[in-house]
Amino acid sequence: MQALWLENNQLSYRDDLPRPTPAVEEALIKVRLAGICATDLELVKGYYPYTGILGHEFVGEIVQAPTAPTRIGQRVVGEINVACGQCDWCLSGYAKHCQQRRVLGIRNQAGAFAEYLCLPLKNLLPVPISLPDEAAVFTEPLAAALAIQEQIHISPSHQVLIIGAGRLGQLIAQTLRLTGCYLWVVARHEQQQQLLSHQQINWLNELTIPQQTFDIVIEATGSASGFSLARQAIRPGGTIVLKSTYHGDMAINFSSLVVDEIQLVGSRCGPLVSALRLLEKQLITPMPLIDGYFSLQEGLRAFERANQAGVFKVLLTGGSDNFMQR
Repeated sequence: MQALWLENNQLSYRDDLPRPTPAVEEALIKVRLAGICATDLELVKGYYPYTGILGHEFVGEIVQAPTAPTRIGQRVVGEINVACGQCDWCLSGYAKHCQQRRVLGIRNQAGAFAEYLCLPLKNLLPVPISLPDEAAVFTEPLAAALAIQEQIHISPSHQVLIIGAGRLGQLIAQTLRLTGCYLWVVARHEQQQQLLSHQQINWLNELTIPQQTFDIVIEATGSASGFSLARQAIRPGGTIVLKSTYHGDMAINFSSLVVDEIQLVGSRCGPLVSALRLLEKQLITPMPLIDGYFSLQEGLRAFERANQAGVFKVLLTGGSDNFMQR
């Protein structure tokens, strides 16, 4: 089987890996498309000590399901957290925080940058017939964007700022636009600005951010400078949502957070069902974010492309077929 393999912070293309075998209550999925995200890029840089096949954003087809043969042929997306189902966290409804969990392409679970992957059947959601693969592959990052609204209430009266207009920031902006809030996005690159303008979403540059103005600031850059901008923009009593992972330690003035009564909210995975519904109804339009298609054989070049400033979503095909880049 072909795959992209990470070991000792070195990414390599492999064509000699065994095809996985589904366990009881699991399915074997043939990957149709998989997306490279910021977490994948950070894993290569050493964000988390992972060895194995990367990738957690995917759309695929069930080709084996020993305990559910009627699901064979179904197009699916998947919840990336594989929880034990028995611990206190799981039984309390917080399975994504299960201490024994495996995480697709991130922690002890072979990922989606391969021809095939395995996941429990309960993790797999059918993709609506009307939804093309190129939209369905955005289900997981769109769900992550929607997690914000599960954690905090955002109303039309709220002043909201998003720091970062990259892959995830653009999806967050589209979801928050639906709330009717006063929304602004910090965008550095012309392509980011153009996409936001096309969606009729206001943007500004980091030099013109009003200070201590916003009720809610969403930090989606994963950088210390992004957090610094968020801290400057949030009003006293406001909420900063941390929407991306950070490599290494950051210096934060916690005293000022206490004095200004700032609430910090960490935000990770979200509702796949809601994401699929929004995509099916075309209330979210992610396909303009696609920057290129690469085969697994071209995977190293795909990562180089995804690492370039201002690049949005780079997609990998599950097999060896070459797709025209666009």
